[in-house]
Amino acid sequence: MTDTRIDPPVAADERTMLRAWLDWHRETLAVKCEGLTEEQLRLRSVPPSSMSLLGLVRHMADVERAWFRRRLNGEDLDGIYYSDDDPDGEFDNVDTASAEEAFATWREEIKHARAAEAACADLDVIARTPTRDGRHNSLRWIMCHMIEEYARHNGHADLLRERVDGVTGE
Repeated sequence: MTDTRIDPPVAADERTMLRAWLDWHRETLAVKCEGLTEEQLRLRSVPPSSMSLLGLVRHMADVERAWFRRRLNGEDLDGIYYSDDDPDGEFDNVDTASAEEAFATWREEIKHARAAEAACADLDVIARTPTRDGRHNSLRWIMCHMIEEYARHNGHADLLRERVDGVTGE
């Protein structure tokens, strides 16, 4: 695997540090998927889980959209790969899904997320749309949560990649 990640700085202001760590984790997911065929990207973990690397990419596209566009910006958007009728669609419906489309969509959602974050005056900006439980999170909270979300799923990605071809790494 080619590691294209840029290490976060060891000292920086809070916003620079949060951006750098989030981007590092975004690229970690890309590194974990690099060089695999669509069939390999679709390979499931272990029953009953429907998790796959392709499913993780699709899931993170939806997560980027949910936190930065729907909640932070208040955009009225549906999920990309899931719905109320199919709440795990991003994971369950990968058998014929296009990896090229999923990666393009994920990268596009990251682009929108970066723009939404950059448009905020500071980390204390409050999201326009509340979460399901009524909370209006700050941009700081959203960025910390996104780092946590990627870190957790990158652990899954590491195990999935090892299952596919034995490759491990940071």
